[in-house]
This record gives sequence, C-alpha cells and structure tokens, in this order.
Amino acid sequence: MNIAIAADHGGYSLKQELIPYLEGKGHNVIDCGTDSEESVDYPDFAEKGCGKYLGGEADFVILCCGTGVGISIAANKINGIRCGVCNSVQVARLVKQHNNANAIALGGRTTTPELAKEIVDAYMSAEFMGGRHQRRIDKITELEQRQK
Repeated sequence: MNIAIAADHGGYSLKQELIPYLEGKGHNVIDCGTDSEESVDYPDFAEKGCGKYLGGEADFVILCCGTGVGISIAANKINGIRCGVCNSVQVARLVKQHNNANAIALGGRTTTPELAKEIVDAYMSAEFMGGRHQRRIDKITELEQRQK
C-alpha cells in the first residue's frame, strides 16, 4: 500500500515514529514533510499530503499536528478529501466503515506512538460498508460541488 504522511512541527515526532513502523509492514511511505520541529503552518502540509492522494500516488493519507484538529480542518477544505481526527481505535474503524475517509489525522501531543500505530492498523484493516453510508458520502460530494 502507498501511504502519504505529512505533519507540522507538533506532529513531526509522531510522523517519524510511524514511518519506520509502516515501512516495516511492507508499505511504501511518501514523506511529505515537515523535516523538523521548527514551527511551520499545518495547512501547507495538509495540502502536500492530500495532493499525493488526489494525484493517485497514495492510497490514503496520514496527517499529524499537535491535536490532529487543525490539520484535519485544512484537509477537509480540499475537494475530494474526507479526513477524520482519530483518537481511538474505534473511531479509526468507524471513520473508514461509515465515512470512507481517505485521510486520517492524529495528534502528536495527544496520542502516544503505540496508540497511533493501533489506530493506523485499525483504519487500514477496516472496509467501507457502503449502503446507507454511501448515500451520505454522495451528499458530502454534492456539498463540495456546490461550493465551486
């Protein structure tokens, strides 16, 4: 699986923990930055990571900032991206099963590396359920189209 990952300074160290973990499981990880804990702006990195998904280079995106909230808000402004903040294994499963999220956001200051790995594994093993959930995804897409 091809996975894009991006973070601001608040999520940098979590990103650095996840990359070798995912590579160790045989995944190709596309590191979209940042490259240090020096202050940067999370919208820039949300755009870089999500761009890899929208360009067909990645199967999904992992985004990290201090709480996961700011970078997820930025990601959700990008047409075609559905990003959920995942702070538990249950949320990670549901964000895929019900929302067919193509990006997940994690908090570098709020999520331990061990929990982050469990969250990523849960998201990756879940499958979109379709059915009534597809109807809701279609409505989200309609909202995006009306905003153009």
